[in-house]
Amino acid sequence: MKKHILFSICFLFIVLLSNAQNGIAWDGMSMDIANNSHDNMHPRIALDGSENPLVVWGRMSDEAVFFSRWNGSAFTAPVKLNPSWLTVASASWMGPDIASKGDTVYVVVKRTPETSDTNYVYIMSSFNGGVSFAPPVRVDFIGDSISRFPTVTVDAIGNPIVAFMKFNSSFLDSRWVIAKSTDFGASFSPDVKASGYSGMNAEVCDCCPGAIVSSGNVSTMLYRDNNSNIRDIWTGVSTNNAISFPSGFEVDDNNWMIMSCPSSGPDGVIVGDTLYSTFMSSGSGNARTYLSKSSISDGTANSVANLTGAITGLTQQNYPRIASNGSAMAVVWKQNVSGTAQLPILFTNNIANGFPADYDTVDLADITNTDVALSNGKVWAVWQDDNAGTVKYRSGTYTPLGTSIDETKADKFSVFPNPASDILNIVPLNEGKYGLAIYNAFGQQVFSSQLTTTKQLDISRFSGGMYHIQITQGNNSHTQTFIKQ
Repeated sequence: MKKHILFSICFLFIVLLSNAQNGIAWDGMSMDIANNSHDNMHPRIALDGSENPLVVWGRMSDEAVFFSRWNGSAFTAPVKLNPSWLTVASASWMGPDIASKGDTVYVVVKRTPETSDTNYVYIMSSFNGGVSFAPPVRVDFIGDSISRFPTVTVDAIGNPIVAFMKFNSSFLDSRWVIAKSTDFGASFSPDVKASGYSGMNAEVCDCCPGAIVSSGNVSTMLYRDNNSNIRDIWTGVSTNNAISFPSGFEVDDNNWMIMSCPSSGPDGVIVGDTLYSTFMSSGSGNARTYLSKSSISDGTANSVANLTGAITGLTQQNYPRIASNGSAMAVVWKQNVSGTAQLPILFTNNIANGFPADYDTVDLADITNTDVALSNGKVWAVWQDDNAGTVKYRSGTYTPLGTSIDETKADKFSVFPNPASDILNIVPLNEGKYGLAIYNAFGQQVFSSQLTTTKQLDISRFSGGMYHIQITQGNNSHTQTFIKQ
C-alpha cells in the first residue's frame, strides 16, 4: 500500500514537471487556502493594488460566503462576509463573484432562495484591500421580478458594474441586465438590458452564469443565449461606461442545439479593441472548451477555436476562465482524461503570438471549478477540490514581455497619512508625467492636476468622509482610497 501511494505521488510530480513548459515556473505544489470546515464552492479570485490575490467562495451547509487574502506569505484566516439574514446561493457551477481596483474590493452575492422575488442581489464593499467590509447594499431594484447569477467588474476609476440575470414574476423572459454605481457601491442605477441580440425569439440560457468585462469606457456582457434551443455565446456591448448596451454580437459559431440547460457560462477579457472569450460547447457532439477572438468595434468574431488539440482519453472539458495582464494571458479549465480530472493552463506572455500548442498541468484529480489571475510576472490559480473539501491554490512566476512602460510600477502610488486631516502626500512610484484626479463618495470629481513627483495636497477644505484618488499614466490607471477626518 505504501509503495502504491509513493508511486502515485511520484507520478503526479513527474506529470506536473513534464508539462511545465509554457513559461511558468511554479513556486511549489498545490496548497489549501483554508481547512475543509469552510467548504469550497465555486472559488473566484481577484488581485489587490499590490497584486496580492483575494479569493471568495461559498459554503453550502449554511449558505455562507467566505473571503481570504494573501498577506505576503500566506492566505489569511477566512472571514464570513454575509450577515446571518443574508443566505447566499452557491454551488460548484455558480456562486459569489469578486472584482477589485487598487484597495477597493467588491463581492456580489444572490440571496436565497433564488426563485423568490423578495430575495435580491447584494454587494459588499471594502476600501482597505479586504481588511474589512461595509454592510451589504442591495443592487437590484426590480419590483416583482426575479434575479440570479450576479457578476461584477469595475470601471476605470473603481466604481462597480454589476450584471445579473432577470426574469418576470412568472420566471419567464430571461435576460441579462446591468446596474451601475457612480458612488463606489453606495447606490445603483436602474438596470439596463444587455442581451437579446440574436432575434425575436431570443431569451438567455436561464441556468448558465455570465460575465461582465470592462476596459476603459467599453463593457461587454458575455452570456449563453437561448434562441429556440440554440445555446451559443453572445455579448452585449457598451461604449459609454455601461450606461447602455445598444448592440451585441455572437462570439461562438458552434450552433449548439440542446433541449436542457448546460449550467456553464463564458468568461472574457478585453485587450485594446479585442474581446477574448472562453466557453464550453458541445456543438461538435463532445463537451470542449473554446477561445473566441472578436473585434469589438466591428462586432465580429474573427476566430473560434478549441483550446486544445486531440487528447487521448479525453472525455470532457468545462468551466474555462481567462485572465490577462499587459500582453500576458492565461486560460484554465477542468478536463477529464482517462478517468482523471485535470486542471490545465494555457499561458503566453505575448498574446499577439497566440497560445502555445501544449498546455501545462496545474494539478490532477478532484478538480471541479477553477479560476486564474495574472499580475506582472505572477500567476495564481485557485480551484475547488471536492476530495479534500478545500479551496486549493498554486502560484508561479513568468517573465513579462518588455514594454516602454513598466506595467507594475506605472499604475502604483503611495498615499499618506491615511486618514488625513490637512495635508495628504501622494507619491508616484515611477518616473514620468501623471494625471491626478480625486473623487468624493458620490463619484464627483473634486480635484484634478498633473504631477511628475511627490504632491503635497492641502485637503483642509475637503468635507470629512471617504475619497478616491485616481492616478493615470498612458493607458494605465490605479485607484486608492483615503479618509478625510
